[in-house]
Amino acid sequence: MNVRPAQLSDARRIAQIHIHTWQVAYPGIVPAEYLAALSVERYEAMWSDNIIKGTPELLVAHEGDAVHGWVAFGHSRDEGAEPNVAEIWAIYVDSTQWSKGVGHALWSQTQARLHEKGFVSVGLWAFPENVRAARFYSSLGFEVESGSAKQFVLGGASHNEVRHVRRVDV
Repeated sequence: MNVRPAQLSDARRIAQIHIHTWQVAYPGIVPAEYLAALSVERYEAMWSDNIIKGTPELLVAHEGDAVHGWVAFGHSRDEGAEPNVAEIWAIYVDSTQWSKGVGHALWSQTQARLHEKGFVSVGLWAFPENVRAARFYSSLGFEVESGSAKQFVLGGASHNEVRHVRRVDV
């Protein structure tokens, strides 16, 4: 598995993986109507814009021309976060590639980039009900930060997220 910076030509595939992964991973967590209404075109436009801006930084995991997953990361968006705290804004792997090392390859390159940029710690937010993702984050050395739970509304329903954290250099 190879990992490289995302290119504008990757935006559609990034959007497809983003939506498909939500639709596979979040039934029972996110309202079905919300999942059904997700638009590849809208997400492609969003990710194209992010690739052009360079924020967040995006890496894709690929074999030849086939993109199997991606990660978006940068400075933490949490209020009051120190400048040396990073955040994985999103990490998604095509469900046909789960448990094949794609996520680990993406994390390895992300960790190296964060270390190069001087980040000390990194966090990410996730639904606590997404047990598969929680196991994956744990396998990377992330731990749920006590007291980090927060609520937000998505698709007309209230949801919880918890922050997973770890040091960059460990």
